[in-house]
Amino acid sequence: MTRKFKKLTMGVALGALVATPVMAEKARQLVDINGMRGSSAERELQSRGFAHVSTHKNSRGYAYSYWWNRDDDDCVQVEVYDGRVETISDATDQDCGHHKGAAGAALGAVAGAAILGALIGHKSHHREGRDYDEAKTAEFERGYQDGLHHAQYHNYNRDDAYAHGYERGADERQANLNHHYRRGGYSRIAQFRDVEGMRGPRARDILRERGFTRVSRFGDDNTRYSILWRSESRQCVQLTIADGRVYDVRDIGNHPDCRG
Repeated sequence: MTRKFKKLTMGVALGALVATPVMAEKARQLVDINGMRGSSAERELQSRGFAHVSTHKNSRGYAYSYWWNRDDDDCVQVEVYDGRVETISDATDQDCGHHKGAAGAALGAVAGAAILGALIGHKSHHREGRDYDEAKTAEFERGYQDGLHHAQYHNYNRDDAYAHGYERGADERQANLNHHYRRGGYSRIAQFRDVEGMRGPRARDILRERGFTRVSRFGDDNTRYSILWRSESRQCVQLTIADGRVYDVRDIGNHPDCRG
């Protein structure tokens, strides 16, 4: 090897060392967060340098949040279901509102970041990883807005991206209305979501005081389910109890024993 080539090789190697950033904490290094309650996972991510960018939910009960680590120029997606972290995966810089290579570029003030997160959410977070070009992204965006605002389906270009966007928009609209109970006027409903995390007997006592009656129960020694019915408001609620505590509570709409 000539002296000139040796110098060139050493120069390239040295340049690579200088240019290489501190190793980013990728999703595979965050697997210990899987299974945590959402609030605990949030604190853990913040302690590791991640800042929350945005969150969206779908009608199936899943919540997807994006977290950005400014020091490592790293974006991850956290999937939460039933209050616990299911998966953590790597996401693109664009998913966190950053352009590739723009390490350290801030989204702005906290309020500004929240607004930007809302603006970019539908353009990336709902595409489910599909890499649309500019034209397809525009069709997806149009479909998403139509679905989100319950507008008539209008796919005049017969484009799959529009159909996908409409589906995602309608899905999020449904998730955003989960609190509504599909009732209007002066219909009175009973609260029930606040019993999540309580001991099973205590939760049932509270719901009984609110007019619920247990109409069915099933399960095994590990996980038990109770179906409760409130005829006045026609609410049919399922309790999932694990390790003696309410792990999940939700209005399931109907059940063979929810009647009368």
